[in-house]
Amino acid sequence: MAVPKLLSIAGSDPSGGAGVQADLKTFSALGCYGMAVVTALTAQNTTGVTRVFPIPPDMVAAQIDAIFCDIAVGAVKIGMLAESAIAEAVAASLRRAAAKNIVLDPVLAATRGPALSEGGLPSAIMKYLLPLVDLITPNLAEAAVLTGSSLARGTDEMAAQARALALRGARAALVKGGHLDGEPTDVLFANGALTLLSGRRVDTRHAHGTGCALASAIATNLAKGLPLAEAVAGAKTWLERALAAGESLQLGAGAGPPNHFWELWGKS
Repeated sequence: MAVPKLLSIAGSDPSGGAGVQADLKTFSALGCYGMAVVTALTAQNTTGVTRVFPIPPDMVAAQIDAIFCDIAVGAVKIGMLAESAIAEAVAASLRRAAAKNIVLDPVLAATRGPALSEGGLPSAIMKYLLPLVDLITPNLAEAAVLTGSSLARGTDEMAAQARALALRGARAALVKGGHLDGEPTDVLFANGALTLLSGRRVDTRHAHGTGCALASAIATNLAKGLPLAEAVAGAKTWLERALAAGESLQLGAGAGPPNHFWELWGKS
């Protein structure tokens, strides 16, 4: 059986915790072959982002086109896009390629440091990319920006935002509730139905790149043929274990990443 091939379209994190580096680790950890299109270079480490350098949109498109004209891509994970022109270029390339199993993690801001996107990016995401994606995975702040609503305070408001994203074109939406108090609950809206996905809160400071890892794990499961709800639930379970193992990396003075290879390294 051929190994699923996955493509990450995202920014570069030189510390390896987020962006294409985190996506490639996730793909590999879950038994798939990973490829990466870089949309922006960043200068960052576990303490924050200090500089962002977007890649010219035509170069981003050229990278995507080069992959799809040669390799069968089983799923696509989109992360940081930085600029509206890059979002438009990515959408055009994916439409030309008839890409499937597209998971979009709409990265708009860093926890520490400068913005990771210019002001027009949310509108570009809604206009160009949302109609193409099989799943969008915003956190509470991102869902509020994209839907033009207030920050959700509970699952009812999260559900309204997930529905709104689906009405604007996404096939499904997962609004993540990890920033609310208590045990984390995400809201999935797909095929006209709502599903609440409860999880276990892991007490750790090492959560850098968590959104990247979750979206990548979901995309990996979709490429393997899992139904969406199972793909999301399996990714959440895997990520909980990765977060719990993050401390073992002993990486940096700030917020390190999850340990993507917790299962493999735990057996060594």
